[in-house]
Amino acid sequence: GTSFESIRNGWAAVQAIPESGLLQMLAFVGFLEGFVMLDSANGAEPGEFVGDLRNGSLDFGWDTFDEEQQDFKRGVELNNGRAAMLGLLGLMVHEQLGGELPIVGPM
Repeated sequence: GTSFESIRNGWAAVQAIPESGLLQMLAFVGFLEGFVMLDSANGAEPGEFVGDLRNGSLDFGWDTFDEEQQDFKRGVELNNGRAAMLGLLGLMVHEQLGGELPIVGPM
């Protein structure tokens, strides 16, 4: 089989994943997109806001917050997602530039 040591860092890792593994990931994401993570535009019950993918489950106390707290928490979540995307973009740029990354090590 494939061991963790045989998978390289960065973009090179994608080429080292067996084709069957890539197909499994694609099928799982497709299943989630098509049947689980639905919003009201795709046939689910209408949510409280655009992008509400809870589908009547996984509440974790969301309904206990008032409108102002919910808006604040949505903003925090959006900003965290943006920061994560920029961090990953920075890692990808540094990988393409070559050299050594503090987190990953030599490329």
